Amino acid sequence: MQMVSLGKSGPEVSAIGLGCMGMSGMYGPADRAESIATIHAALDAGITLLDTGDFYGMGHNEMLIREALVGRRRDQVQLSVKFGALRDAAGGWSGYDGRSKAVRNFLAYSLQRLGVDHIDIYRPSRLDPDVPIEETIGAIADMVKAGYVRHIGLSEVGAETIRRAAAVHPISDLQIEYSLISRGIEDQILPTCRELGIGITAYGVLSRGLISGHWQKDAARSGDFRAMSPRFQEGNLEQNLALVEALRRVAADKGATVAQVAIAWVAAQGRDIVPLVGARRRDRLSEALGAEAVHLDADDLAAIERAIPKGAAAGARYPEAQLVHMDSERHG
Repeated sequence: MQMVSLGKSGPEVSAIGLGCMGMSGMYGPADRAESIATIHAALDAGITLLDTGDFYGMGHNEMLIREALVGRRRDQVQLSVKFGALRDAAGGWSGYDGRSKAVRNFLAYSLQRLGVDHIDIYRPSRLDPDVPIEETIGAIADMVKAGYVRHIGLSEVGAETIRRAAAVHPISDLQIEYSLISRGIEDQILPTCRELGIGITAYGVLSRGLISGHWQKDAARSGDFRAMSPRFQEGNLEQNLALVEALRRVAADKGATVAQVAIAWVAAQGRDIVPLVGARRRDRLSEALGAEAVHLDADDLAAIERAIPKGAAAGARYPEAQLVHMDSERHG
């Protein structure tokens, strides 16, 4: 596994990271033993970056990672943790809290659930519209000085917010959705990050399985985020799966799978971009890791662009009710 620098101020991390959200029910039921085995397989393959959020399964994901890391050296893993999203007992969402005292509280609970004395990259999951980003980042900066956090990241914020945050403390990376069918960051956000030396950790590189080459109509079930995602809705889904079939022909010419080409495309956009693969099974992880061996030349990239032109996806990446609260969408 190749290692890359996560921005000019961030740590050295594996060129591919593991996103652990799906191991805590966001995409329907997950198998605990298989989830832990998948984390072990990722670490054994050289992945060092594990991404989670304290609200994934209301703490379940952090405790799962803690269990998986038993017997592993702490200095061989970078834990990236998002905070700030508020949940209720029914599993619903109640907004965001970026106040200084909330930052300290969220961090204390994450350290306990993960069983560690520091978090490598700590980031607000979204912008709290009622709290200046300077206050939130300043509170994390205090935790950096205290030794509880190593680096500060951002998630799903626009160019102006990125600049304001970076003026308070160096930012290692911006975590944001980036894939062949989610390319909005290319207009303002990616150039801003590159100007400031901020890396990108790209989630949704397979668009939650939509462009993995494995998704089939009516696969989403109750409790699965994708059941309400616009791109998986009837009408949109058929158009998006037609794009996947066009990409499948390109992948076949490369002797690779659709998922491998989709991941390789994200990685090919720059060494400052680290794809996060959301595998929750060892077979899917193994396929994703095969993307490292897929080298895309100019002709390949042109063929991929013809198969899935920028802006070709049908439907938004989140329901409208969520998009209105996303700084990256409103000020991207």
